[in-house]
Amino acid sequence: MRLYHSPASPFVRKVIVTLHETGQLDAVALVPAAGTPLEPGTIPLALNPLGKLPCLERPDGPALYDSRVICRYLDDRAGGGLYPEKPRLWDTLTLEATGDGVTEAALAIVYEARLRPEQHRRADIIEAQWAKAARALDALEARWMANLAGPIDAGQIAVGCGLGYIDFRIPDRDWRGSRPALAAWFAGFGARPSMAATKPA
Repeated sequence: MRLYHSPASPFVRKVIVTLHETGQLDAVALVPAAGTPLEPGTIPLALNPLGKLPCLERPDGPALYDSRVICRYLDDRAGGGLYPEKPRLWDTLTLEATGDGVTEAALAIVYEARLRPEQHRRADIIEAQWAKAARALDALEARWMANLAGPIDAGQIAVGCGLGYIDFRIPDRDWRGSRPALAAWFAGFGARPSMAATKPA
C-alpha cells in the first residue's frame, strides 16, 4: 500500500498514528505529496478527485480517501479494535467526528490566514471557526472524559491529533485554561509512542 501524505497534515497524522497503534507501519510506503485548495500541487487527483490528503492506494481496490475511511479500513485489516462493537461504536464515531471537527475548524483558521490576501482576511470568519472548535472542546471537557479515559479508540486518536494541530498551528489559542481535565488527558495521550513519533515540527 502507498499513503500519499504531508507530515504537517493533522488528518495524515491520524492515519499514521493508526498505523502505529495497529502494527502496520511496514505495510505502507509513505509517498510525499503537497497542495492546497487553491493549488493541488502533487496531490494525486487521479486517485482522489477531491484533492485532499491523506490518500491510500491499495492493491485490492480503488484508492481510499478521507482519514475516517482510511483509519477504519486499516483497523479492520489488522483487527486492531480501534472501532469497537456496538453500542460503544456510536460513542467512538461521535468522538471521532468531534475531534475531526475541531481539526477542520483549526485548519479553516490557518487557511484564512495563509491563503487569503491580507486585505481580504475576515476576522469574523476566524473567530466563528474558533467558536466552533471551542464549543467542541467544552463538550469534550463536560461529557466525554470517561470515553477519552477508556481503552484507546479512533475517537481518542482524532481528538489527540486535533489538539496537537491547535498547538502546532495556532498556539496563541489557549484551549487548556478552562479545560483542565482535557489538558491533563492530552498530556498523557500525547506521550504515547505513536503520538510522539508523529508530532509535527
